[in-house]
Amino acid sequence: MSLDPMRRGYVLGLTVLLAGAIAACSTPTPDSSSSATPQAASPDTTATPATKVVALSSISADLVETLAGDALVGVAGSRLTAADPRFEGLTVVSQGRIEPDLEKIIALEPDLVIGAEGFHDTTLQRLEELSISTLAYDIDGWSDLDAFTQELALQLGVDAAVVSDRYDACLAKATTSPKSDSALVLVSRQPMLSPNKDSWAGDFLAQFNINNIATDWQGESEFSGYVTLSAEKVLEANPSALLVIDTGENTLEQFQAEPFWGQLKAAQTEQVHTFDYFGLINPGSLASIEDTCEKLGSL
Repeated sequence: MSLDPMRRGYVLGLTVLLAGAIAACSTPTPDSSSSATPQAASPDTTATPATKVVALSSISADLVETLAGDALVGVAGSRLTAADPRFEGLTVVSQGRIEPDLEKIIALEPDLVIGAEGFHDTTLQRLEELSISTLAYDIDGWSDLDAFTQELALQLGVDAAVVSDRYDACLAKATTSPKSDSALVLVSRQPMLSPNKDSWAGDFLAQFNINNIATDWQGESEFSGYVTLSAEKVLEANPSALLVIDTGENTLEQFQAEPFWGQLKAAQTEQVHTFDYFGLINPGSLASIEDTCEKLGSL
């Protein structure tokens, strides 16, 4: 069946959002430019630190700026980088799903380019062929984020403590007792998607002792770490809390208009909470992660 223009536009928008999330939620992998041990917390004194870095995602840009601000010379264009005055004056080398501008990157003469596995593979490979060092990452949980941060600190020749301390403070907001009997995250309406344990969001919920009922669910979905749900499946699970993601598509309003919505326990008891896409689905930035920690901790 062909999709009408509105439906095609919605699916395309959702694909961009979740593809970006999955790409950005991506541990560093060994490559010719990255052989240091991720767990090491002290600066790498055996290699020349990177001093001109291009970051192809908002989270990598934020981490570089926080760890060694003067080293950042190029960033990806996004809602987060555009709104952050720290990135004013830096060269924007990409926008959305458009392939990063290789000529712009090369012109900056970087000694390190950072990208997400599965999202920037082609660009990173071409840069490696031009003898420009790259670092690829994949973040599927908090341990991956910490390992990436440690590896990045080694590449920059700095101490990761300034960021690691923020991670510790963030996770300290978690409680030891369950927040609810059961919770379900709803990322989108058509298709209806929810994160399982193999995603950044799934691990985030586990860190905060939130009983994500989709944690072990499996199913067909083009997005790794996410399962496609039916209204019947949600009604059968009937979670005590619902976490609805704001992707800029009025997602909550879409759900509230569905016939099954009023039958859900969480809707009846007003245990429906909205979360920004950046933070819970896509790490986005340190600030968005911290905002999510604050909100999850206060549920």
